[in-house]
Amino acid sequence: MERKYDLEYRLIDFASEIISFTDSLVSSKAASHMGGQLLRSGTSPALNYGEAQSGESRKDFIHKMKIVLKELRESRVALKIIAKSKLTEENNKNEELLDECNQLISIFVKSIETAQRNYS
Repeated sequence: MERKYDLEYRLIDFASEIISFTDSLVSSKAASHMGGQLLRSGTSPALNYGEAQSGESRKDFIHKMKIVLKELRESRVALKIIAKSKLTEENNKNEELLDECNQLISIFVKSIETAQRNYS
């Protein structure tokens, strides 16, 4: 399977890119705060997806997938705040992360819809 289609790989890669990106933010109190928020929400999806893979039931799987989606949405907002507040000099990297985040959100919305339809 090609890596770009492997969801676990994409989430791990996204987390890794978030870690590098937060380390590159400007040095300020606001950047430190927003970087911490993004670091938590941007690394969480990979970890929660791992948990979802071993869900105890279909309902548990769906619940954990919704947590992944929630964290991705939080990451998207944090990336937008960082860009708008000029807390980074790496605008291209911010845009790349936003794009990947949006793609991941779309994938998880569809995956959750499918899982819920099959659960009913």
